[in-house]
Amino acid sequence: MLKEYLTVKEVAGPLILVEEVSGVKYEELVRVKLKSGEERMGKVLEVNEDKALVQLFEGTTGINIYTSRVSFLGKEIELGLSEDILGRVFDGLGRPIDGGPNLIPDIELNISGNPINPYALDYPEEFIQTGISAIDGLNTLVRGQKLPIFSGSGLPHNQLAVQIARQAKVVGAESEKFAVVFGAMGITFEESDYFISEFKKTGAIDRAVLFLNLANDPALERIATPRMALTTAEYLAYWKGMHVLVILTDMTNYCEALREISAARKEIPGRRGYPGYLYTDLSMIYERAGKIKDKKGSITQIPILTMPEDDKTHPIPDLTGYITEGQIILSRVLYKKKMAPPIDVLPSLSRLKDKGIGDGKTREDHSDVFNQLFACYARGKEAQELAVILGESALTELDKKFLNFSNEFEKHYVSQGEYEDRGIEETLDLGWKLMASFPTKELKRIRQAWIDKYLVKFKEELDLTDEAKDEVSTEDAA
Repeated sequence: MLKEYLTVKEVAGPLILVEEVSGVKYEELVRVKLKSGEERMGKVLEVNEDKALVQLFEGTTGINIYTSRVSFLGKEIELGLSEDILGRVFDGLGRPIDGGPNLIPDIELNISGNPINPYALDYPEEFIQTGISAIDGLNTLVRGQKLPIFSGSGLPHNQLAVQIARQAKVVGAESEKFAVVFGAMGITFEESDYFISEFKKTGAIDRAVLFLNLANDPALERIATPRMALTTAEYLAYWKGMHVLVILTDMTNYCEALREISAARKEIPGRRGYPGYLYTDLSMIYERAGKIKDKKGSITQIPILTMPEDDKTHPIPDLTGYITEGQIILSRVLYKKKMAPPIDVLPSLSRLKDKGIGDGKTREDHSDVFNQLFACYARGKEAQELAVILGESALTELDKKFLNFSNEFEKHYVSQGEYEDRGIEETLDLGWKLMASFPTKELKRIRQAWIDKYLVKFKEELDLTDEAKDEVSTEDAA
């Protein structure tokens, strides 16, 4: 029988202080019984001699310090798991909200997870196709990678998250063993409804698990949500041999909840009021991804965060960039041009892309194509800046070609629409088609063998198109 304490001494915000306790451990689960018979759950945030600081998931409203009974359950938060979890929707603490029955678990796992021995990690090198050209072609996602998306307030990161979740696949024989775990923190009712309806409408819900924490839910639940999602991913990957993509949005809301709890505990704040252990806490989430040797499954992470005031030096994107392997950056300028998704490819980076592309993975010409596209687009943006300062008449004919290329590249390659799913072959061919307008001597980053093999047909198509245009202009003149 569990010991019950009647020694609640103080209530402060979401916290209660319990005295004269013994044998209590950090992160231990707590049950509080009110005089009315209502029960609330919480966890231990801090232990100091015979005092325990407890935060309640449901808040402290209505708690009487003289009549409330506190029990320490001797275990941390656990999540019951089975393969039936696929296709289900849960709240931030793993309780079903889709109207379905409670899960009958095969196993219960601690949501804090176990640290992975770095020596046991296998190097990520298999390609994951998202169906989005700006990612697959230029910032390739590799199985086992942590690749965050840096967005801003009002930008369409939720639409991008759903598009990736809907379209992502492992190319090849193992594609049927692919699952998506989607964790959303601090979202509105409207966003929650959007996520659920989009997953159900497209059938993606059959291979997905959703954990949705709303903005009016307690801060402590927001802290648990990504850990619930990652615990589910670890079960599917390492116990069931599946390849799992974990999408977490919005990590900024998670960090705000961490700051709120830190302030309630009266801890000394760090940079911009965030706790000094923000880096450690984020790394405990991001580092729960990867491939383990001798295990069939893998976990790939795409955390999404909104940069306050679009500031890349803000502590959240800054620390995230240190821990993860690159970043996809959304551009407000491209968004105003009605580009979707508005991915700014120049500052974006996937540090592992070289390991996931090439013959046998995507296509033999992939590396040369993305290098050349990147170089052409960068030169086109330089020409654009020059035209703003000196006027377009100051540009050479070649500069004008690069300027035109950058506009066409944004319009046809970067922008593709929310429901357009492009295969990697289509993405690479589109790159060749855009580069066909340049003289061959300007394609300095592509090997001649690939130019001879792939560029010829697009040059011929371009010549036929130009001939047709000339005929039309001649008829108009006549």
